[in-house]
Amino acid sequence: MKLRDMMFISLFAAIIGILAFFPPIPVPVIPVPITLQTLGVMLAGGILGARRGGLSLLLFVFLIAVGVPLLTGGRGGLGVLIGPSGGYILSWPIAACIIGYLVEKNIHNLTYWKLVLITTFGGVIVVNIIGVTYLSILSNLPWGPTAFSALVFLPGDVLKTLLVSAVIIKLNKVYPLIDKSKHITY
Repeated sequence: MKLRDMMFISLFAAIIGILAFFPPIPVPVIPVPITLQTLGVMLAGGILGARRGGLSLLLFVFLIAVGVPLLTGGRGGLGVLIGPSGGYILSWPIAACIIGYLVEKNIHNLTYWKLVLITTFGGVIVVNIIGVTYLSILSNLPWGPTAFSALVFLPGDVLKTLLVSAVIIKLNKVYPLIDKSKHITY
């Protein structure tokens, strides 16, 4: 792995950690707070691509697991990963990979609205399906009502996808980190 790749992987793990400084918004219907850190997940995948974006989130999850307080509220440690938020956090590397993969595949004809769909799929749908499934198993609650309670995240998630898509599209034009020559379409 190149030093440049390691630098970007570490940088995005740090950016997601910095997003933890924005205080979490507790939600009365579900024991998982609303945070800005999923915005960083979408950015990592959309800017770095599948491999580096996924690795940056694997690094982030590893740092959390060893106890570094990188989550909102200064949380970290294995207890967080086996708690109510664990499924959401563990889904982040998968979400970054999916977003990065889809961005790489569409890099030559990437539009704002296509990117909104990509970030919605990877950063909202995938994260919530994994997070809700994990929470329903952990809480021993039916999946349907748990998923219904997670709808409280939807307005913020939609706003994040709109914002992050604009940032990704601009950065991919100004300072692209995804090598367009590797993703040639015929």
